Amino acid sequence: MGSCESVFKILIPLLLFLFISPSHVTGSFANIDGIKVSLSANPANVNLSVYYETLSPNCSDFFVKNLESVFNNDLISIINLRLVPWGNAYFNKSNNAIVCKHGPDECLLNEIEACAINVLNNVNKYYGFIYCIEFLVIEGRHKDWKTCFDTLGLPQKPVLNCYNSGNGTKLAQQYRTETAHLVPPHTFLPWVVVDNQPTRNDYENFTAYVCKAYKGNAVPNACKSPSPGINSVQKTNLINPANHVSDAKKWTSSTPAKRISRFKIPPVRSL
Repeated sequence: MGSCESVFKILIPLLLFLFISPSHVTGSFANIDGIKVSLSANPANVNLSVYYETLSPNCSDFFVKNLESVFNNDLISIINLRLVPWGNAYFNKSNNAIVCKHGPDECLLNEIEACAINVLNNVNKYYGFIYCIEFLVIEGRHKDWKTCFDTLGLPQKPVLNCYNSGNGTKLAQQYRTETAHLVPPHTFLPWVVVDNQPTRNDYENFTAYVCKAYKGNAVPNACKSPSPGINSVQKTNLINPANHVSDAKKWTSSTPAKRISRFKIPPVRSL
């Protein structure tokens, strides 16, 4: 039960914060080939980009156990958070199809999450949605991803329209191009980049990189507290998938299967 309680402690404040607080909204948007692309709201902010794929155990762990901290320690106030769901997918020219490392379900969820980022226009809303999906991935229930709409009080129609219209594929192609032009190329996932500088295998320590890169005056609490120095603790091994599966089994065996649905968020008034 200890693992269950710790997960609840993470999940409750995140979901409540994401949809009660309207303060952290992405900036203006520009249309490029019919696809909206977010523009920086504050030029002093640090760009924090996460290149990932939806069914990767390492990526799911990072979203649920690490990245959500930016909303709890106010780091979100000094970053432009960019999520790029493509990862190790590739385009098969012989049949003009996208092939994903973890199969068709991952291709679907990559595009669904891309659509959520594109149409919801609000980092609180789309991160909450992606967090919910990645939480289900950890539980081995990613096929239940549509339940995240009701769980978080988000309308399905805008996201599903984006996907069904083919815009999800267009977004995926844009992410494919961006990921292919990473310098240096990514060697594992998640690949976390802070102001064009990859954190490599020190990605869980991204806060230290953000705080070092930030040159503004409004210093958030996350940068006031002592934190590990950059590259001070380099992991020799990435997250072990076997441990990930073991943790997921502990969570699912010790808690009700539908526990996420217990956290009802007031319906979102507008998008």
